[in-house]
Amino acid sequence: MAVHLKDREAYERLNYLYQAAHCVLSQNPNNVELARFYCFTQKTIARRLVLRQDPSVKRTVCKKCWSLLIPGVTATTRQRRKNKKNRFTVVRCLGCGQTKNLLNNPDHCLWADRPEAQLEQRKQSDPGPSAKNQPKCPKADGSQSSKTHDAQSSTST
Repeated sequence: MAVHLKDREAYERLNYLYQAAHCVLSQNPNNVELARFYCFTQKTIARRLVLRQDPSVKRTVCKKCWSLLIPGVTATTRQRRKNKKNRFTVVRCLGCGQTKNLLNNPDHCLWADRPEAQLEQRKQSDPGPSAKNQPKCPKADGSQSSKTHDAQSSTST
């Protein structure tokens, strides 16, 4: 079943501009200005129509100069550790020098990727156990963590 988007044509336009910026830089890495123009146009359209962009797209565009951040071409990428627990990926734009610190936590799950954030699933699912008992992010193979599985099996007996 296809998801019905309110502004499907606008999202298609944003996707096209993002792909065009990638294509321009992959064919000739010296076309940074043209890719920057595409990214700036993409951001302008999204702002004008009040559309939310995916976090993966927002992470690959510099907020200062609107350049597409591709490691080794228009950006440098380093791994940093602030303390024993927190690891960060530091992405530095080669055009303007702006840096982005992205949390590099394998257990972290974005809100948009969580099942309770999906509107279609919330309407269809019946009220079940509270969100506190469910894992933060399901694993890729569909299985749950052992803690939640043990807790569910002990409550059912």
